[in-house]
Amino acid sequence: MKQEAALQPPLTKSGLENPTRRTLLLGSAGAMAAVSLLGFSPLAKADEPKSLPDYAAWKERNALIVHSANTMETERGAIGNGVITPSDRLFVRNNLPAPPASITDDPDAWEVHIEGVKNPRNLTVGELKKMGVTTVASVLQCSGNGRAFFPHGASGTQWSVGAAGCVMWTGVPLKDVVEALGGPVDGAKYITSSGGESLPDGLDPKTIIVERSVPTRAMSSAILAWEMNDEPLTHTHGGPLRMVVPGYYGVNNVKYVKNVALSENQTDAKIQVSGYRVRDVGVKGATDQPSMWEMNVKSWVTSPLEDGRSGRTMIYGVAFGGTVALKKVDVSVDGGKTWKQARFLGPDLGPYAWRPFVLAADLPAGEHRVVSKASDVDGNTQPEGRTENERGYGHNGWSDHGVTVTLS
Repeated sequence: MKQEAALQPPLTKSGLENPTRRTLLLGSAGAMAAVSLLGFSPLAKADEPKSLPDYAAWKERNALIVHSANTMETERGAIGNGVITPSDRLFVRNNLPAPPASITDDPDAWEVHIEGVKNPRNLTVGELKKMGVTTVASVLQCSGNGRAFFPHGASGTQWSVGAAGCVMWTGVPLKDVVEALGGPVDGAKYITSSGGESLPDGLDPKTIIVERSVPTRAMSSAILAWEMNDEPLTHTHGGPLRMVVPGYYGVNNVKYVKNVALSENQTDAKIQVSGYRVRDVGVKGATDQPSMWEMNVKSWVTSPLEDGRSGRTMIYGVAFGGTVALKKVDVSVDGGKTWKQARFLGPDLGPYAWRPFVLAADLPAGEHRVVSKASDVDGNTQPEGRTENERGYGHNGWSDHGVTVTLS
């Protein structure tokens, strides 16, 4: 689409303009406090890469774009061609500073309160491990992944494509826990999870707490997870215990989960009432707007990202359907004028996981706009353009997510 093509910035390995031009958006005193508490300085020179904050120091720095102390994005070229994203390359997004790292010293002692069931009680992680176990592969994606492509300058971290990864979660199915506690109370319509971060003094807890409600239809797949990628869940990613809702945007996968309630109504926390709502540009968030729950079908190219030689070229990428299994991925090397179907790589790890794909193409010298378009088994297909909205949420348009390479 010519109009959209005109909006494309010069691309780097991340698929965006030079990351040193990105703005660190700290819109409140609370955000500044978060930076300070994490021991991270946003005042580095523009041409100097930001260091990793202490709680994420074990990550592979060269694979990450550090936007702030709370936000680290996986480089497009570091996503790779495998089904599972290595933990040290997985993006990081925190709404609040993490609790002390010491909470993972004895993970089995961590307690979560379960209410909205016939027999509410506290359960330790050690007790949860005796109630059942399952492992599920699921895409973890921030609601604002792709925000950087919105021309109106949506506020928030300017994610390109790297606020997403596919990981293996191990934990107890939430439905097993609910059944063991007598089942849900009558009238339960939502699962509400509360995070265990320490809240700053002097603020109304409901204005800052990470507390999210999802429909009870998510009960069939939700788990309370204590492992990620076959290792104990790190403090960085929500350990000792995290609510995982496969197929749902990352904000609903509450870290350091301390309370789970089956409730008739959604939480009245700000992050639910007005936050993570899809609304027109310039409109404030409200409860009558769609909430960022199930993810939509999406894909993007991960290679090639740099100029090279003409001839046989292997085009790689990743695709997923949210809560719906994928059917196919089509790839175009001429900006969407013509398409060829790619083939999936590796094993199919279920409807919530992503599928790496590849297409072999013979490309002549010149400039090529490489884009991908995924379709799921329910007939949903990525649109060409974006759905304009205030916060730049849920972007799955194939045009913006492409890359331009010049071959000689």
